[in-house]
Amino acid sequence: MVKTISDINERIRKGKAVVVGADRMPEIVKDIGVKRAAQEVDVVTTGTFGAMCSSGAFLNFGHSNPPIKMQKTWLNDVEAYAGLAAVDAYVGATQLSDEKGMEYGGGHVIEDLIAGRPINLRATSYGTDCYPLHKIETELTIDDLNQAMLFNPRNNYQRYVAAVNKTEQRIRTYMGTLLPNKGNVNFAGTGDISPLLNDPKYLTIGFGTKIFLAGAQARIVGEGTQHSPQNGWGTLAVKGDMKHMDTDFIRGVTIQEYGTSLMVGIGIPIPILNEEIAKQTAITNDMIETNMIDYGVAIRDRPVVRTVTYEELLSGSVDVEGLEVKTASLSSFKIARKIMKETKEWIDKGEFTFCEDIERLSQKEKVKPMKVSKASPKVNAVMTKRVHTAQCPDSLKSVSKLMIDKGVDQIPIVSKEGVLEGIVTSFDFLMAHATSKKRVDHIMSKKVVTSSPAESIDTVSQRIRKHGYNCTPVIDKDGKVIGIITLTDINRAYGRSKK
Repeated sequence: MVKTISDINERIRKGKAVVVGADRMPEIVKDIGVKRAAQEVDVVTTGTFGAMCSSGAFLNFGHSNPPIKMQKTWLNDVEAYAGLAAVDAYVGATQLSDEKGMEYGGGHVIEDLIAGRPINLRATSYGTDCYPLHKIETELTIDDLNQAMLFNPRNNYQRYVAAVNKTEQRIRTYMGTLLPNKGNVNFAGTGDISPLLNDPKYLTIGFGTKIFLAGAQARIVGEGTQHSPQNGWGTLAVKGDMKHMDTDFIRGVTIQEYGTSLMVGIGIPIPILNEEIAKQTAITNDMIETNMIDYGVAIRDRPVVRTVTYEELLSGSVDVEGLEVKTASLSSFKIARKIMKETKEWIDKGEFTFCEDIERLSQKEKVKPMKVSKASPKVNAVMTKRVHTAQCPDSLKSVSKLMIDKGVDQIPIVSKEGVLEGIVTSFDFLMAHATSKKRVDHIMSKKVVTSSPAESIDTVSQRIRKHGYNCTPVIDKDGKVIGIITLTDINRAYGRSKK
């Protein structure tokens, strides 16, 4: 049994199309089978709502009098790229405000424009004969713009990872705050109602496909950047008119200590053309697997802790190496279902029909890493391998003398086998003077910021500065201290690389 897009569009025009949400399709297929479901259901709606950092907007401001060729442009103190033409600019969701930093960014500018709020435009120029103005500052709203196009180069990942942190330090990431020692698991995506999981072979999704984008009808304009369907990580590039969008479905956000982004709502209705598509739209969360990744390791190919299903993630807790850990979603299922409902209403009213001629997205691409001609040095190449250590029973007097003699202000405390147990600093000794404590283990800190030999010095530099230290012990996979890396070591390595 095969339907055509023309058949379904005709049913939509006559008000006879059967439209159901992706959350209902599994039950329908279970009750009446794939064949009947393909016959009786015409459209399955899908939805997702989450942070999509690779988003932004093309804006055209119109010409001033006298005219200006904008070289540098700011919207509410957020710099926008102006290297397009005289009065066009692209504002990216993750660009930070010059004044407010992570409190406000490009994503918030986009939300403010869609909400109809006034925006301050400031621009500078080098001036030309035909564009003599050197500076302009004005206030405008979206109604003052000629065009305001949301153009997102990468949205709607086919699937997302789950994130955990196995280190002893809390870390802030684009997957949210990850607590130390496997304290939580964060995940994204809406599972069995997510658009690309309901058509993973792109049988109905391609160049020109009409979609729901932030409350407006919009289009897929191609594969997204980092499109990698070979391993299940397809993405979409999408475009829509901001003047028809709704802030119920698009919001600027700040991800704590990471930066700004844009929460975007996307829905792709799937026309049920045959049994294969009907079967795929009946996917359930227990069938959808993703990798749980250790984000505590700051490298591109982070370690996979285990595979996990969305059914497990949505249960509220998962097993992580024998520990039951709470889970939290970074996507809104409530808004995703609202998107599905609104898309269904469009179709039921005859306001949305399908494009009959689309170009399917490629399934052959596989994302490649950046080619780096000169990589950053690794820790083991620059660390100090001779480390002065002490043990728990050692006296404060002997360790204090060791610090003075060797000219260091931190001493790692190790077991007889060399395994790191803690650390003492010169500050700890200052505090100890007011007490009667005599041994090192009475004053040492047991929570130690450490590094591994295979990490890049850029990662360690960020870690050291974040915690306000000037060095960190280097430990191997067994926890043994094999070196120490200081800011001096790192600065020396940077100096060598500049030469």
